[in-house]
Amino acid sequence: RCAPSGTDATSMSERKGYQWLLILLLSGNFGIVFFDRNAFSFLTPFIQPELGLSNFQIGLIAGAFSFTWALAGLGVGRLSDYLGRRKLILVVATLVFSLASALSGLAGSFLTLLGARLLMGMAEGGIMPISQTLIVAEVDPGRRGLAQGITQNFGANIIANFLGPIVIVAMAAAWGWRNAFYVAALPGLVMGALIAWLVRDPPMPARAATAAERGGATRALLADRTILLCVLISILLVAYLVVFAAFMPLYLVQVRGLDKQAMSYVLSSFGLFSIAVAILVPGASDFLGRKPVAVIAGLLGILMPLGVLLTQGTSTAPLYLSFALGSILSGVFPLAMATIPSESVDPARTATTLSLTMGLSEIVGGVCAPVIAGWFADHQGLAAPLWIMVGLSLAVALLALLLRETAPRVVAL
Repeated sequence: RCAPSGTDATSMSERKGYQWLLILLLSGNFGIVFFDRNAFSFLTPFIQPELGLSNFQIGLIAGAFSFTWALAGLGVGRLSDYLGRRKLILVVATLVFSLASALSGLAGSFLTLLGARLLMGMAEGGIMPISQTLIVAEVDPGRRGLAQGITQNFGANIIANFLGPIVIVAMAAAWGWRNAFYVAALPGLVMGALIAWLVRDPPMPARAATAAERGGATRALLADRTILLCVLISILLVAYLVVFAAFMPLYLVQVRGLDKQAMSYVLSSFGLFSIAVAILVPGASDFLGRKPVAVIAGLLGILMPLGVLLTQGTSTAPLYLSFALGSILSGVFPLAMATIPSESVDPARTATTLSLTMGLSEIVGGVCAPVIAGWFADHQGLAAPLWIMVGLSLAVALLALLLRETAPRVVAL
């Protein structure tokens, strides 16, 4: 077989280079988005006493953010499928959420903080569906699981989950929690400029039979068993993560007796371990299959809340072990929200489908779970949200057993 010509080899090299640039940019951007989202949770030990918030109000604020995030995600996905201007919408959303982030630092009461988070969620909701749609358009199907896993998890785990609790708590301790919110808004402005400069809009796929433009699009997608299962799994995953983010810091400080700095290090370990998970779990699914990887990861997710609940005292060693094992569940997020759905629909409906999985997961799991967990925390104690996490993770594993395999390498065997 003849070797490719110099021009073809150069073109292939440039394409691969752009694919990795795109993955890293979008992953970094979502990391900053998630940093701003999690900042409220990491700062609750500072905010709660100053504003006099109950656990139920903490849950309401987390749920309200998820509500507008979900509404924006559902609408923006459809809009990007219709207009094809994915890059422009992504840049605008990134800049707006950065500006909205700073408003949280101005809050002086429960209602003003609630309003700030509602606005911020509205600005952020469409970023991940559009980002994953760009990945689908540019990355080879055989590496899609790895690419989408890095896009959704790698930057989020490094920036938001690993560095986030350490940096944001340190800033709050040194300068106050309001200034921490102001500083957290700055990186998004930089990322918006980089995306505008370096990312290109892919050509729109053929729009034959675009169900996204017809009123029955959502019902048609949910009639697909695979898409419905992905929506349900995504709801459970978001519920798990939002309950963890909202109440684990309070449990570690108020029940386990950790000081705020020790709490920040324990929480950051989840992000540290999840950095490897962001590559290993989606990457493994490219070879072993989406279904078995999701089942195993779902079962391992039980170990984080159980480990925290069943150990006592201020020793952090058992906590680090529990967080390391439980972090494996985070690898299922891109599989359920992006990879499996994008492998189950035609390209013209990709953004709409991903908006559906991400939007419904936020509007059901992200809104209802923290409110319910907050109510139980006020009436049954802060251990209740962690038991809810145990049930959510087990349910993920059970639903994953019903998935249809979609990994190209495995299906081709």
